[in-house]
Amino acid sequence: MYRSLRALSRTSRISRRWSSTQANPPPAGGHLPSIATSAFLKPTRDVSLRTPGLRWVDPVDTDPAHDMVGRETRKMNMYQAVRDALSIALSKDDTAVVFGEDVAFGGVFRCTMGLAEEFGRERIFNTPLTEQGIAGFGIGLASMGHTAIAEIQFADYIFPAFDQIVNEAAKFRFRSGGNYNAGKLTIRCPSMAVGHGALYHSQSPEGFFMGAAGVKIVIPRSPIQAKGLLLSAIRDPNPVIFMEPKILYRSSVEQVPIDDYELPLGKAEVLTRGNDLTLVSWGTPVYHCETALKMLSHPPQSIAEHVPASLRSAKVELIDLRTVLPWDVDTVIESVKRTGRLVVVHEASRTGGVGAEIGAEIQKQCFLKLNAPVKLVTGWDTPVPMVYEKFYVPDAIRILDAMMETMTY
Repeated sequence: MYRSLRALSRTSRISRRWSSTQANPPPAGGHLPSIATSAFLKPTRDVSLRTPGLRWVDPVDTDPAHDMVGRETRKMNMYQAVRDALSIALSKDDTAVVFGEDVAFGGVFRCTMGLAEEFGRERIFNTPLTEQGIAGFGIGLASMGHTAIAEIQFADYIFPAFDQIVNEAAKFRFRSGGNYNAGKLTIRCPSMAVGHGALYHSQSPEGFFMGAAGVKIVIPRSPIQAKGLLLSAIRDPNPVIFMEPKILYRSSVEQVPIDDYELPLGKAEVLTRGNDLTLVSWGTPVYHCETALKMLSHPPQSIAEHVPASLRSAKVELIDLRTVLPWDVDTVIESVKRTGRLVVVHEASRTGGVGAEIGAEIQKQCFLKLNAPVKLVTGWDTPVPMVYEKFYVPDAIRILDAMMETMTY
């Protein structure tokens, strides 16, 4: 009897172990959305050509619905989309030049790869290691009527050029009474965290330029956005600082229209509609917001007990600001007046950041409509650390916590 029970017990254990291995293992990235699987990326030609706000520079039909016929797309990551935009700008504008540290060799992120061979070293050329000189040279070119596309190798290095950008480029039109300007200057710079960039390669310096009236600041979230916004920035009559989230150069992939198109500057895009809370971000954190929304509606088992069931059906409106200077006040105000709540997410540190400016404006414009204080989820007021960079940037858990706190205020 004892032996038969032992045999039965052993058989039962083997059966349970065998059964436990029959279930499909979870995907390598987990069940939550990542950048690669984001619903905000456009993986097919059809959805790519229907990107909201997309305007063809060379329309083939007056009817926008018919204007897509015959248009083609190509699979690109963000650095390839940036390179495509630069190639179009250079081919259509004989005055356009691209310059910066190592750009003739393709740049450290390969955004200018092959451009020197395609357009010549007279138009794609390296500069000395002087960011102040790069900006000053670009201002001079732009004031003479040339299209100047400068690259600062990392946004972290832009500070030596601060005087030239803020005191010269931004003020040139105002100072000369409209006789001169640096509007044909675009300054590209890789920005935001990369996972191991630390103090000098993972900063998000957009907040430092918020008081520089006369310049625009644009931060794209994807290849389609990068190409369309960069072409708009190059052609805009104002100097533009174009900050490219460096971790998205290879991780974000879409079907990108190969023709010349633009996306509007100063106009935010509403990615998800909702009436319970407004969530505003730009660049890389947009994807962390997407993950947080998924965790709110379908919390993983490990945190399910901390997510109230009453909040899981909440409808959150997610807005990608895209242009942070000037930011789209009207779109955010319209949303907050409906939802009564606002959470702003950005990688830069909290004090003096863009989120503080947005919060101040919303408190003024929507005070009687607010059901909770404006909540900021940001980097910490410290230098970006090396080992703890992951804990510095706002992640999905911090965003989820902020949303729950705001909705239960």
